[in-house]
Amino acid sequence: MTDQNQADDFGTLTDRSTLVIQRWLPGPVERIWSYLTESDKRRKWLASGEMTLSPGAPLELVWRNDDLSRPNDPRPDSFPAEHRLESRVIAFDPPHSLTIAWGDGDVTFELQPKGDRVLLTVTHRGLVERSGKVGVSAGWHMHLDLLVAEVSGTEPATFWSGWSALKEAYEDRIPQ
Repeated sequence: MTDQNQADDFGTLTDRSTLVIQRWLPGPVERIWSYLTESDKRRKWLASGEMTLSPGAPLELVWRNDDLSRPNDPRPDSFPAEHRLESRVIAFDPPHSLTIAWGDGDVTFELQPKGDRVLLTVTHRGLVERSGKVGVSAGWHMHLDLLVAEVSGTEPATFWSGWSALKEAYEDRIPQ
């Protein structure tokens, strides 16, 4: 999965509760780091929330779900217009790694510069229920596709129809 010329777009479960998903992004690494740590940039592909890089510092991630997609691609009724996650910074090594609390688990973002590109590896630990694994896998996949479009200056895919299609694909990929 870490070959310089390839990163499978689909995430994989490396054990029963850990998802790993990767994307190649145009560098430099400091630019991509800013999309992980700066609220105004992070909200364009994931969620806003001011971040203090200090171990244990609180972090509230705020998703504005209607802002992620186009008006002709409304969010499913099961998702609120806004969602908040109370989190905290666990560890960081600028501009190479960041770990934050996420529900009962955590998420680590690792950045590996390779020439003029950066390999982003997202590792989400603590996924227990299969339905959560499926939804979270589709979510990370779609959010990272938005990040790729944002940092590449290309038109992003529409979020909710993309997420729905990916959810079906992950239903087939994630074991029962």
